[in-house]
Amino acid sequence: LNSAYLELCYIPWVSNVCVTLIAVPRNYDPVLHPFEVPREYTRALNATKLERVFAKPFLSSLDGHRDGVNCMAKHPKSLSTVLSGACDGEVKIWNLTKRQCIRTIQAHEGFVRGMCARFCGTSFFTVGDDKTVKQWKMESPEYGEEEEPIHTILGKTVYTGIDHHWKEAVFATCGHQVDIWDEQRTSPMCSLTWGFDSISSVKFNPIETYLLGSCASDRNIVLYDMRKSTPLKKVILNMRTNTLCWNPMEAFIFTAANEDYNLYTFDMRFLESPVMVHMDHVSAVLDVDYSPTGKEFVSASFDKSVRIFPADKGHSREVYHTKRMQHVITVKWTSDSKYILCGSDEMNIRLWKANASEKLGVLAPREKAAMNYNQKLKEKFQYHPKIRRIAQHRHLPKSIFCQIKEQRIMREARRRKEQNRRKHSKPGSVPYVSERKKHIVAVVK
Repeated sequence: LNSAYLELCYIPWVSNVCVTLIAVPRNYDPVLHPFEVPREYTRALNATKLERVFAKPFLSSLDGHRDGVNCMAKHPKSLSTVLSGACDGEVKIWNLTKRQCIRTIQAHEGFVRGMCARFCGTSFFTVGDDKTVKQWKMESPEYGEEEEPIHTILGKTVYTGIDHHWKEAVFATCGHQVDIWDEQRTSPMCSLTWGFDSISSVKFNPIETYLLGSCASDRNIVLYDMRKSTPLKKVILNMRTNTLCWNPMEAFIFTAANEDYNLYTFDMRFLESPVMVHMDHVSAVLDVDYSPTGKEFVSASFDKSVRIFPADKGHSREVYHTKRMQHVITVKWTSDSKYILCGSDEMNIRLWKANASEKLGVLAPREKAAMNYNQKLKEKFQYHPKIRRIAQHRHLPKSIFCQIKEQRIMREARRRKEQNRRKHSKPGSVPYVSERKKHIVAVVK
């Protein structure tokens, strides 16, 4: 019996067999599926709960700096390479795959104020408190070769920021004014200025590569065209803007990180009011960076937290914090859109997942199908009260939680005061001002 059974079960391997999958018909008539919506709602609720259960965004901490991390830069060609500059003048190059430092350079005396990589990835530039601009090789020096910069430019004032052109051998520095440099020259090709205050940040547009924007300490955001060698226009806000970042998918859109705890997304053609005001931080926003898709951006704040905002929403979808993380000074979104890096005061660079509950590693086809199905269910039922409450709930540190409550009370008091003033004034004398226009002082062309 056993041998006969084995002979029946044994099927010899045939290499030229063509398997035809037969399509199974399915009737979508809702009369035949009366409990489809309740069943899908239960699945969406379970998927939302599991998403919060598995939300563990923190991956690792890159230790090694001996002072606060002041700036970071991404390698344009390598996903696993990132550069960081500290307040003691030290620059480190990290391998994210191994999660370790592969090279250390004592680049400047004092702070490293800014850094950027060349568009081809062969070298990078740093500026510091010692009034110098230095260009360094991306590769480590050969055995017996000293660690020295390729070029050093000595300026007259301290440079506070630097950014490289996306296609040409040109870079821009900022400080007392915005200077445009050719890599082969030791003096700037042109200097751009509008006003007399120090400029904290300058950024080239990744699409319209001749455009660049800068933020000054006199509350201005100034836009320049490199071809005209003159400023285009500027917008003056109520408080100072620390930095800005251009959307990599939409040429005219940029987001500014402000001291008034908000971020403002502008269309550079219509600066009279921002496209969106992003409100969630409870302290000054120090840095901002877009994801490569252009649909989201990440912000770093003095309130010891990192937040992820959808570009078209006013509130954050995610907030990251740890007990040991202090004031977050710089933040970057990796070029594969999967991870976020942040550098903070207590000398650490932290690596986070952009999607907190995402499973890392290789996924089986069934896992991928189940994940996509659950995602669509969550989108379908996202406005149901129970699902929305679970999906939006985030644990916050006590300091941030109390400040949010306090700001809510202050906002309500201001609103009530304005209503009372309008009620007891002549009709039309107290106009309604939208939230978007409240923070704009003037636009100068």
